[in-house]
Amino acid sequence: MVAVSGFPEFLPAGRLVELRALDILRAQFELHGFANIATRSLEPLAELSRKGEITKEIYAVRRLHADEGTADEWGLHFDLTVPFARYVLDNAGRLSFPFRRYQIQPAWRGERPQQGRYREFWQADIDIVGDGQLAFHHDIEVALVMLEACARLREEFGIPEVLMRVNNRKLIEGFYSGLGVTQPLPVIQIVDKLPKIGAAGVSAILQESGLDAAQVDRILQFAAIDTPDFAGRIRALGATNDLLEQGIAETEQLLAGLTTRFPHNVVVDCKIARGLDYYTGSVFELELVGWEALGTISAGGRYDSLATAGQHTYPGVGISFGVTRVFAPLISGGRLTGSRPVPSVVLVAVDSEPDRGRADAVALALRQRGIACEVSPTADKYGKQIRFADRRGIPYVWFGGLAGEVKDIRSGEQFPATADTWAPVDGAVRINRLDAADVVK
Repeated sequence: MVAVSGFPEFLPAGRLVELRALDILRAQFELHGFANIATRSLEPLAELSRKGEITKEIYAVRRLHADEGTADEWGLHFDLTVPFARYVLDNAGRLSFPFRRYQIQPAWRGERPQQGRYREFWQADIDIVGDGQLAFHHDIEVALVMLEACARLREEFGIPEVLMRVNNRKLIEGFYSGLGVTQPLPVIQIVDKLPKIGAAGVSAILQESGLDAAQVDRILQFAAIDTPDFAGRIRALGATNDLLEQGIAETEQLLAGLTTRFPHNVVVDCKIARGLDYYTGSVFELELVGWEALGTISAGGRYDSLATAGQHTYPGVGISFGVTRVFAPLISGGRLTGSRPVPSVVLVAVDSEPDRGRADAVALALRQRGIACEVSPTADKYGKQIRFADRRGIPYVWFGGLAGEVKDIRSGEQFPATADTWAPVDGAVRINRLDAADVVK
């Protein structure tokens, strides 16, 4: 068989870990009133390719038996925000605004696979979209929801605490405009590469693009600001205009709203911008403290013009969590696994093949009460059936009919039980956690 890199697949015990993470995220999002939607995997290529520096990573899709010469017109979505914006436009007349949605689906990017970066990956998004306007307090809200979700994942899986870096595109564009930069967007996209190519690389590209040495020096000084007194340090660099002041005010408000709940998990970082061009205000990036090698695990921000119909706009703010980015290396490295590969709590033993119907009746009664179980595939001696359950991690074996006996193979205890009243003790699938430090170096 041919291996396809960048498309992770897990054994059942690993998939249980991924499902548990998805369940935690879903529960947290619903706790805050976000409704679930799912959008199609395909979007028009023209729509996907105009959303910033992403064109080279889009998977184009064509029909195998399409007419010769037919141009590729569709691509797999590279995130969930672009299809969500289209969804809002398609259904605006049937939605109640502000519309709060969460979406947990795969996305695809044709980039070079490496640790924390995959070609097919699960994302978990929340967004709030308004009709014509959207209050700024929603920027604070979506960031808080994601911080809460990360705290729950930390409790369940033992991953490190997160650090959220925040900035504002108005602040960035206002500063660059104040320096005389006539086209801020290309500069934003270049500076966004700082973590990858360093200050020298960014400086060289900026000067090649036509900026003088003094402008580049101030841009790099600006990008280095990551302290609570960011406003004073920015103003000391000499750029000033109304857009910059608006960005400073919004960032101060965002920082105050987040640090009230998470005083040690949020910092201002003037170098982050998010490369996609649809962001217009607040931007967020989260990383795991000590596991920075995984890169950004969650990101998002405010977008005021992504969903537009003529002169009508649906501004929104959202944030995404990279489920596969965080959990794939931990699952593949054996550092997180389910305590058993199956959800079954009980194996119902079969006395003989002619008597299999009695075992099926027991299983039916247990399942009707919500107890996951399976019937032994063979009528071997009890010892072999018990060993079969043990290999699968199933904690209980049932012997006899509806009024029979149950053996806890963990302790060896065996006791009478009836299928309409018995309940397992500590039969849930647990997450086994091992030290994951070497997985993410």
